[in-house]
Amino acid sequence: MSPAARRSGAPRPTTGPLAARRDTRPGARSRPGPDDLRRTFEAVPVRTSGEGEPFAESWWGRAWVAALESLSMDGPRLARGRDYADGGHVAAITVTPGHVVAYVHGSRPRPYRAELRLRTFTDPDWDTLLDAVAARPGHLAALLAKEMPHSLADTATDAGMTLLPAPGDLDPACTCPDRGRPCKHVAALSYQMALLLDTDPFVLLLLRGRGERELLEELARRNAAHSARERPPAPDTPSVPAEEALADRFLPPLPAPFPVDPHPGRPPAYPVLPGARDPLALDQLATDAAARAHALLTTGHDPLAGLTTWQDAVRLAAAGPTAGLTATTRALYRELASATGRNTTDLARAVAAWRQGEAEGLAVLETPWDPPAGPFDRARPALAAAGFPRFQPWRNHLTHPGGALQLRFGRDGRWYGYESDPGADEWWPRAAPDHDPVGALLELTGG
Repeated sequence: MSPAARRSGAPRPTTGPLAARRDTRPGARSRPGPDDLRRTFEAVPVRTSGEGEPFAESWWGRAWVAALESLSMDGPRLARGRDYADGGHVAAITVTPGHVVAYVHGSRPRPYRAELRLRTFTDPDWDTLLDAVAARPGHLAALLAKEMPHSLADTATDAGMTLLPAPGDLDPACTCPDRGRPCKHVAALSYQMALLLDTDPFVLLLLRGRGERELLEELARRNAAHSARERPPAPDTPSVPAEEALADRFLPPLPAPFPVDPHPGRPPAYPVLPGARDPLALDQLATDAAARAHALLTTGHDPLAGLTTWQDAVRLAAAGPTAGLTATTRALYRELASATGRNTTDLARAVAAWRQGEAEGLAVLETPWDPPAGPFDRARPALAAAGFPRFQPWRNHLTHPGGALQLRFGRDGRWYGYESDPGADEWWPRAAPDHDPVGALLELTGG
């Protein structure tokens, strides 16, 4: 930011790449023109500049003031113009190529039209200056930061141009009866222009004939062209004629693929970082992905491709410890349950079913069905012959009359044991499934 940006009352434009930094106070905004060659800066509120204090803080703003003061040896008239500038007498300032105009309120009710003219650069002048700026990226960076480097002014001077006005370059005019050069109204306008230049050196470049948007686009184009010229040439790439490349010829067989490791590799260790995901959960997910990739590589078949989101969540939870729930496992259960719209009890019951019979075990838990006659119908006599009481059938379920044990018949032809507290309808998968209902029930009861 230029030094004058911190001064009270400094006018700030609303156009250009740093528009977000503009002053939002009333009276300190710039309204862009339709063609980038006309900018109007609204009037600045009353401000105070100390006695003997430079009116501008940037070196280029002070150079403008020096050019103004070289027009006249009449110190009192210039001092009066500075008072007008401090007192808010200068209305909106419009800047166009080679021309600055504003209405300045004097001692009469009707304001005076004050003007300043400055010679614009020719197209060859601009070509020379822009090429010099593009060759030095620091110039462009400074302009984007709303700074005017000394080296940029020196570059213009070396090219035979005067970027900042020299003594006698400013041509004043005013509708007041005072014939001083400059009169106090033009002096007030000139001092306010120094504040504009303090904030945005693109105002000076507009005075010299080019708008900010046009300059930035042209500088970007020339900078890219300059960088391309400086880039070392690419090495010659060997080529083959298309006719030769597409000709029929013998190709040797491809080499045999590398042997597949017998087991999937271990994932890397994940560091514990504040606010990061649980490294143990990440390890579990990475281990699972490696196992799935290994199975796909060795068999060409993805065993998990047909799983639903809920089935995959249950599978991931079931891959954890089989006894007890650690803090990590509880956190995993909460996240998986929340992601699938279930609660942790539903997930824990589903995990028990998955460990009992994987996807088929989960289906037995969640989906009652009507089995065909045959093994299901023969199960009750077999249980009675083994000395068990008469089980009550419902769809694919056989329930002990005491209400604490249950067998469920799966579509895979196996019997799955379930257990519940007497009188409660809270069935949990227990024991391994068996094709024999008597064996499944003995496994369930520990007989």
